[in-house]
Amino acid sequence: MEVFVAKQPILNREREHVAFELFYRSGLENSFPNIDGDQATAEVIINSFLNIGIEQLSSGKPCFINFTKKLLLLGLPTYFTPQEIVVELSESIYATKEILSICHDLKNLGYQIALDDVVLENRNLYSEELIQYVDIIKVDFLATSKNTRRRIEERAKECGIKLLAEKIETVATYNEARKNGYELFQGYFFAEPSIISTYDIPSYIFTNYDHLHEIIMNETSIDVISDYIEKDLSLSYKLLKLVNFQYRHTKHKIYCIKQAVILLGIMEIKKWLYVHSVRERDMSKIEHCKEVVHLSLTRAKMCESIELLKRNRKAPSTYFTLGLFSLMDKLAGVPMEKMVQDLPFHEDLSDALSGIQNPLKDVLDLVMAVEKAHWVRISEICRDLRIEEKELFKIYAESLTWSNHLMDNEDQVII
Repeated sequence: MEVFVAKQPILNREREHVAFELFYRSGLENSFPNIDGDQATAEVIINSFLNIGIEQLSSGKPCFINFTKKLLLLGLPTYFTPQEIVVELSESIYATKEILSICHDLKNLGYQIALDDVVLENRNLYSEELIQYVDIIKVDFLATSKNTRRRIEERAKECGIKLLAEKIETVATYNEARKNGYELFQGYFFAEPSIISTYDIPSYIFTNYDHLHEIIMNETSIDVISDYIEKDLSLSYKLLKLVNFQYRHTKHKIYCIKQAVILLGIMEIKKWLYVHSVRERDMSKIEHCKEVVHLSLTRAKMCESIELLKRNRKAPSTYFTLGLFSLMDKLAGVPMEKMVQDLPFHEDLSDALSGIQNPLKDVLDLVMAVEKAHWVRISEICRDLRIEEKELFKIYAESLTWSNHLMDNEDQVII
């Protein structure tokens, strides 16, 4: 599934690109769809930082991201380094004690804070308590009068705050902003937002992330959480992308979903489950994915059961992960080799998914032979793995029953 994000450069007085602002886009049209702020920010975070990658997106320059109150309260900005983002607050966020405390903590950690859509009459938002944490005020040159801009400019100068002129569309407004002391500039006069596309695994089953969030809030065990997540290919994929993002400067390698859950920890997963639940809540199920998801689940259960039958030392959960992800290229429309490069899989799991022969791939080959009713190949692999064919077909029947049950009860919470 193709997903999109737009970025627009922010320039300094020398017209050098010093930062980018990120915007939500639902397609190649350069317009903002009618969705709420939580969902837009969730889309930007997931598509920009997990699916595309911060290094590729920003070339080392900070990205302005508009955080809603809910995402601020979850501590989402701290998932990124102070060098990667500028925390942007809009007029809808009021200077409550909670918000002031968050801004105080962010400043102490080295983050820059920008105010957008400034309206000086809103005394609650632009109170003295909040102003002390602000580094940048953004001024919309299309939406403000010269008198309003003059008041903002005077207030910013008093407080030593940088001014960013946005919606600059003509040389006249650019010259006016420079003359009045603006240090940063953004608008169509310099560049329209450019749209970048990437791929994602669409959701089909277990898209009710609110239920999963409730399970975690009720101190459900890691085993239950892992079991729940690994039955949803889309959520499993995003969890692994999160591991890759969080530990991109280390060499953590993953064999299974439970390992990823343990590595991140319950508190961190709770934050991201909220982001995913917001993002997915208005997305309809994609019917053409149903059969692929069904087959992925069947493969996962078969691979796990075959490994249990073999009684080898490799964890059965690794084989479940193998089967679950074996068709992710079909859902994303991207070659498997490209997808495994972006996930923190252990080498032998990546190799098996990429088609390189190893013990994991042997089991997957057997499952695929069963799907195609390739009797000669089934006999050969069963002999090599020392598995009775009658046991294999029992596993196949049980796996089909299990995956059918999941697909038929996709909105239920299984504890």
